[in-house]
Amino acid sequence: MARPQETFNKKEMEKKRLQKKKEKEQRKEERKANAKDGLTLEDMMAYVDENGNIVSTPPDPNKKKSINVEDVVIGSRNNEGATPVNQRTGTVTFFNTSKGFGFIRDTETKESIFVGSKSITTRIQENDVVTFETEMGPKGLNAINVKLVR
Repeated sequence: MARPQETFNKKEMEKKRLQKKKEKEQRKEERKANAKDGLTLEDMMAYVDENGNIVSTPPDPNKKKSINVEDVVIGSRNNEGATPVNQRTGTVTFFNTSKGFGFIRDTETKESIFVGSKSITTRIQENDVVTFETEMGPKGLNAINVKLVR
């Protein structure tokens, strides 16, 4: 029976595999030698200071601030005490009744604001003077609570 021939490539691959195994054992021994066994819980603790930075020293109890629970706002918006939206006036520059949308040109800023049929309280046509409020929509300002002036 013939013995399998060991080629040069096979020998090199075996050397590399043994070298990697040896390096892995060395790294394992280094980790064991440099391990920090016996640390206390206090040594492993991390604290957050008044600026939000992580520090190794506990915070100073004299700098402690008390917070009223009712003042904490949970959610994305705090609408309490918000200023009411200003009533604006403008002229209807375009309105398509079949599609139910149009545009109002603000008299002060001269910007064109989108208006949908759901936000109109009275019937409007082009060149009508209207009062309205604005809100931010997904594509920009939208006119809401549109009322005919004349």
